[in-house]
Amino acid sequence: MADNQQASGSGRARGRGRGRGRASQQHVQPRRPGEPAGAATAMPKPLGDPDTVPAPGRGRSRGGASQIPGSGAAISSEQKAGATVPLAEPPTTQMAALSMGQVQGAEGGGVSARRGGFLEEELKTRPEHLTDKRGKKGKTVELLTNCFRLRADGQWLLYQYDVKFSPEVDSRRARHALLRSHSEIVDGPMAFDGMILFLLRRLDQPVTRFETKRRDSDAVVTITITLTSELPPNSPTYLQVYNIIFRKILRLVGFEQIGRNYFNPELKIDIQQHKLQLWPGFITSILQYEEEVLLMADVSHKILRTETVLDLIYHLSQTKEDWADKFKTLITGEIVLTKYNNKTYRVDDVVFDKNPLDAFEKFDGTTITYAEYYRDAYEVELRDFKQPLLVGKRKKRDERQGATNIHLIPELCTITGLSDNMRSDFHVMRDLATITRITPNDRLQQLSSFLGSFPKNKEAYSHLRRWQLNFDPQPVRINARIMDRETIITGDRGSTRITLDENAEWSRQMRKELLNSVGLLDWMLIYIGRDSKNAMDFLTSLNRVAPNLGMEVRTPLKCELRDDRTESFIRAIRDNLTPRTQMVVCILPTSRKDRYDAIKKLCCLEAPVPSQCIVSRTISKKQTIMSVATKIAMQVNCKMGGELWTVEIPSKMLMMVVGIDSYHDLKNKEQSVGGFVASMNHSLTRYYSRCTFQHSGQELIDSLKVCMTSALKNFHEINGSLPERVIIYRDGVGDGQLAAVVNYELPQLLSTFQMIGKNYKPKGAMVVVKKRINNRFFSLKGGQLQNPSPGTVIDSGVTKPEFYDFFLVSQSVRQGTVTPTSYNVIWDVSGLAPDHIQSLTYKLTHLYFNWPGTIRVPAPCLYAHKLAFLVGQSLHREPRIELADRLFFL
Repeated sequence: MADNQQASGSGRARGRGRGRGRASQQHVQPRRPGEPAGAATAMPKPLGDPDTVPAPGRGRSRGGASQIPGSGAAISSEQKAGATVPLAEPPTTQMAALSMGQVQGAEGGGVSARRGGFLEEELKTRPEHLTDKRGKKGKTVELLTNCFRLRADGQWLLYQYDVKFSPEVDSRRARHALLRSHSEIVDGPMAFDGMILFLLRRLDQPVTRFETKRRDSDAVVTITITLTSELPPNSPTYLQVYNIIFRKILRLVGFEQIGRNYFNPELKIDIQQHKLQLWPGFITSILQYEEEVLLMADVSHKILRTETVLDLIYHLSQTKEDWADKFKTLITGEIVLTKYNNKTYRVDDVVFDKNPLDAFEKFDGTTITYAEYYRDAYEVELRDFKQPLLVGKRKKRDERQGATNIHLIPELCTITGLSDNMRSDFHVMRDLATITRITPNDRLQQLSSFLGSFPKNKEAYSHLRRWQLNFDPQPVRINARIMDRETIITGDRGSTRITLDENAEWSRQMRKELLNSVGLLDWMLIYIGRDSKNAMDFLTSLNRVAPNLGMEVRTPLKCELRDDRTESFIRAIRDNLTPRTQMVVCILPTSRKDRYDAIKKLCCLEAPVPSQCIVSRTISKKQTIMSVATKIAMQVNCKMGGELWTVEIPSKMLMMVVGIDSYHDLKNKEQSVGGFVASMNHSLTRYYSRCTFQHSGQELIDSLKVCMTSALKNFHEINGSLPERVIIYRDGVGDGQLAAVVNYELPQLLSTFQMIGKNYKPKGAMVVVKKRINNRFFSLKGGQLQNPSPGTVIDSGVTKPEFYDFFLVSQSVRQGTVTPTSYNVIWDVSGLAPDHIQSLTYKLTHLYFNWPGTIRVPAPCLYAHKLAFLVGQSLHREPRIELADRLFFL
């Protein structure tokens, strides 16, 4: 919770608000700075990471609200008004004829689609002037990928038909059954979503009309099938149908869909000592890459807790008097799995005045209790009729489809993912890592075996043959490049140069003089009486390591408190703070969030001064205290305006690099926080920061003009002129939000330049950074697969033809498979060649001062995240402007 948690052990970026509790998958891979939460690890944590506070597990629901299945009735006025109904199977307008569920967004394994089966048009951001986005510098190396070729036999041609029913048939399942019953007319494989029909052959007539009877009422229904288009082979609709076919194959070979991905329940692994269960599975998507359509597949594990939500209620009610409030706090925002239909949902509220014996009105107007409904629909007998009900908030896309809020039964729900206590438990993470941390060899072997299993399953093989498709079990090979290793520049005025090893880490060499150290001359040290020995040991160690770092550390003002109350710490700071105070260091007995938040609010909002919080146990071990003191000294130096190291920046123009990210405020659900940081010097080691606020769940930042204008003015004051080149890195953008960034955020930034001056037209580029990807790359050495070296760039083969994009492996991992980062240049008038953009990006991954090694994203992005995280977690208000020129949020 406090700064020392990173100083003693968390050199990784803590969880984003939007990533925690995510239901789609839990990889539990080694996590380094810049990695999103969910990639937890059991590795020993590196020292010296930022001061953050763990967030309760929160995330976005991957499921959706739904109507009662099989009702076939129109939605009532009460339901349109937002009535809450029990959850069954979510409706979908996508290709349900193959029982494949919704076509997913590309990030989660599929292709974004809109109602009626038509794909959303892909956004093209590749500049017209860019004829070749491939770089040329570096050592060429051949890599294997987790992509596999899709092969269509013969001339694969798709015909699209519109299907109408007279009189109307409301139930999608009934529509499908009626159409399927006339296989003599609609022969061969078909994909049907209730309105749009896809066939591999052309029917005899452009309009085909026939009559059929409904089994439930013997009513005669007229079906009219009208040819609407003969789709060319390059139509994006093909990708949609390919993904639907593949999901059907997954179901045929025994996989079950949970959230967006598919898992094999027959191979589930019980971790009884931690009450967890792992379902192995795969993340898949079929997309158009640079030159061909490829299947991307990656190994995944779904983490489930064996206890139900009702078990949690029982536990809390037996141990706490205020269990209801505690339960609501714990469960709100969590993703739960309903095992009766393997759907996942985000819990938004708890209704304590309702229980399973309460009744609701079904779509057909009849009334039924929740207990009766689940017994009739799923043959589930509830055992506790006094349990409260969980509420899932309807989403806008569900409102458009007429769906409503939903009620869930705690007894039928299990929480997915890991709690914060589990994440901080070394034994839990170690035991999970033994299963989920997969080496490159094992990962690719599992993927090849997975694809090789299709021909062995008669149903799957038959379905593929009917569609005239097959998948190559051999992974695609591509050419990549390894950029030259960087040299770390540190020491007084850059007097020391460190040549990096193959792992791109320099922790051992960073115990000597810093690039620009700031003396710790006027500071206070606050601790409680029982921690006085640890405090003095820390102070002694700090005085021993500081001279080697070039830091002067004077004796602090010591404040020993009688108790550990939050008020005592706050009073001690207020009573002793002066205008000359450089730093407030608090040694906290425990990692209580409320105490941490109060200290940060005082030091960031009321009396602006950098602060460092250290949990006592971090400095209690004599064998590690020197290392801890070194990391804390470096972190404190950064917060006071010091610089630790840099790399060679060859640009001759005045350049400003900007990092933008956002975080969702945990306290105020109607508000999200945007972090904005901009470099202020040539070596890209000093930054100016601001933050903005916007509506909850909104990734796209509204107030960029204010931030950019302020940063440009500050840059001018420091350097005497405005930057001639501005490079912007925008983190935290999903594929579905890319168009809004291009059409909304980018124009804001460009208009800022015009506001500064009519003749001010800096060269520049905007790069979208994406970490949540499933692409993997493997290098072959000595007959064995291994992770690519840091600095490996992939800019062909598996990139997108409509984007100016590339992948970068910027870090090394000790165990498991490294995850690359995707970069998409959505605007470019920088005058920089692809080599220069790629090289600058890699250089920036070396400049995150809380980790003496490369990170997954450019340092400005992680700085922006850290700022937004602190504000969204603890401050809930914009920090004082006096702190804007320092990295106080680390």
